[in-house]
Amino acid sequence: MPAPAHGRGGRKQRSRRPRTTDQVEVGMAEAEAHSIVIVGGGICGLATALALHRKGIASLVLEKSTSLRADGAGIGVHANGWRVLEQLGVAAELRETAHLITVYHDVWQQGDRTSREKVPVRTELRCLNRKDMIEALAKDIPAGMIRFGCRIAAIDADPSSHGAVLTMADGTTMKAKVLIGCEGTYSVVAKYLGLSPVRTIPRAVLRGFTWFPHGHSFENEFLRLRVGDFFIGRLTITDNLVHFFITMPKPPTDVSTKDLKKVRDVALKEMQDVECPAEIIDIVRDSDPESLNFVTEFWYRPPWEVIFGSFQKGTVTVAGDAMHAMGPFIGQGGSAGLEDAVVLARSLARAVEDADGAGKDAPASAREKMIGKAIGEYIRERRPRVALLSLESFIMGALLVRSPSPVAKLACVAVLILLGSKSLRHAYYDCGRL
Repeated sequence: MPAPAHGRGGRKQRSRRPRTTDQVEVGMAEAEAHSIVIVGGGICGLATALALHRKGIASLVLEKSTSLRADGAGIGVHANGWRVLEQLGVAAELRETAHLITVYHDVWQQGDRTSREKVPVRTELRCLNRKDMIEALAKDIPAGMIRFGCRIAAIDADPSSHGAVLTMADGTTMKAKVLIGCEGTYSVVAKYLGLSPVRTIPRAVLRGFTWFPHGHSFENEFLRLRVGDFFIGRLTITDNLVHFFITMPKPPTDVSTKDLKKVRDVALKEMQDVECPAEIIDIVRDSDPESLNFVTEFWYRPPWEVIFGSFQKGTVTVAGDAMHAMGPFIGQGGSAGLEDAVVLARSLARAVEDADGAGKDAPASAREKMIGKAIGEYIRERRPRVALLSLESFIMGALLVRSPSPVAKLACVAVLILLGSKSLRHAYYDCGRL
């Protein structure tokens, strides 16, 4: 059986089962049935559950890990993401964990020549410890609504409703009247909807945190350094904590990529070979080994698939990376998933209110149609927004990673100008109130 459900946070948790859960017979075995099941306990999944909870709607989050996961070290959150965190009621406490980043500091080092440019950040931007965000989202979700150790082996249509039947890896089954896939790039729910697998860009990236017990002297800036074939970022979090990422030309070939200390040693040697600045070398050398995270590829869904993809089947849909995985090139993947959570919860809450207004005598099929219509409204609202984000990220990635021809480069730059990329137009977006 899946691992028992767990609540989060310091306050005393109630152990009663959500009111939306009952038991049904599936074949010879008894299976759970839930009104809303969210697959994936990452940022988007937890934000969706919390947004629904704020609207008075219960849900169940199924997470395959045995505890809350916070892979990826730091995460940048722009103003649009902070607007969502305010709606979820967690912005104030998270702001206390990270300083405002006030400057983009771009440095391009080519041999003996170094060019520098500083551009002020005109909207709210902070780099958070991903663990802090995950815990802030999870702690206000009621007990019993996050269940760990749940691996889904298959999803089938529920013949008795517009929802789905989930088969777990251990053979148990669960019915979901509404199913929301928030489990990231390799989403089983996205596969059920018929979406193509995400694409990948080979790129080795080492990320981590460095703690300065006596404080550091860095400005509250996002340093973006290009030296040789390396692209390096440094983001100040607090007076004592710094987040960094190193985009390497290629992954190490003579060490296991699971041995993160050795990966770091290889990166340090190669950075020294290209005469990377000493302060960057020191940050990486002194980093917390437990914080290190290494990936060898970026995941993305091409913008044309975001524009034309099918994100709904009955009362089943997706959100976050399962819908619109994008590379880290504009720093909007996490915030876009937060926006999804608010828009989806708002749409579902309206549908639930309409269904309740129809009375208890209304047929179940009518309620399901209302829910299906609400999901369709969510998709219609989100598709233009995430399509533009995916396009901007795709083009930025092409410029940074793929080395396009001069003509293609000119076309990419022209599109980015139209999208307002340099002015960070994407950060001014407001998805509205919950």
